[in-house]
Amino acid sequence: MFKFFTQKKWQLWSWLGSFVILSSLWVQVKIDVKINEWFGVFYDMIQKALAKPNAITIEEYWENLASFITLAGIYIALYVVISFFTAHFLFRWRAAMVEWYHSVYDRARKIEGASQRVQEDTIKFTRIMESLGTSFIESVMVLIQFTPILLGLSVGIPIFFFGDWQYGLITGALLWTLGGTAFLIGLGWILRLVGVEYDLQKKEAAYRKILVVAEDDNNVRPKTINELFDDVRSIHFLSYIRYLYFNVGRMAYLQANVLSAYVF
Repeated sequence: MFKFFTQKKWQLWSWLGSFVILSSLWVQVKIDVKINEWFGVFYDMIQKALAKPNAITIEEYWENLASFITLAGIYIALYVVISFFTAHFLFRWRAAMVEWYHSVYDRARKIEGASQRVQEDTIKFTRIMESLGTSFIESVMVLIQFTPILLGLSVGIPIFFFGDWQYGLITGALLWTLGGTAFLIGLGWILRLVGVEYDLQKKEAAYRKILVVAEDDNNVRPKTINELFDDVRSIHFLSYIRYLYFNVGRMAYLQANVLSAYVF
């Protein structure tokens, strides 16, 4: 998977591309902070206007709206360009993986579902990285940017469990968030969700392969196909019950999340 970053052929795309994407995400986060600040200034201005007639001028009002349009325009332009670049970056990453699979395919083809691993799993990887990967990185950057702001807002607000400690608000929020994340990771590990997903893919690959063989081989007929589909059915049913348990914990945490701030 990481040959993309070690092979000389792909180093320009891998390292320079990573720098461009990370830098762009950081700029997007900085714009998010500016937009957040804009909302504070704008609503303060609106409150001032409602409290006293003619407290602000129409020029000030339009000037504030124009500043938001400028920030939003930069954000939209950057988002569109970096999304396009990220798609190309990830396709090169996929190409690096696929080239390696091609070079060892004489051995790899003997593995169950080898064709699916090379074609389907590599494209799944790029799509997951495009959505979940970039979202995760952006979330970490948002946390880094907003932590100083939250630290400032925490001062002077007494919080249950933390008393008059000036950073109780952000500490409580971080503990709740990190604790919930650890809880859901632990629950997924106990239920072996990754293992179930792997087994599911393996059974589906075996079923798909026998269907392909059956297209040209008259000796492969319903009995063998049905046996494989029984395996597919059993692993799917197992995944449903495991995710049932996981969703109980996940939804319980998300609903408790609504009350956590009020409890603190």
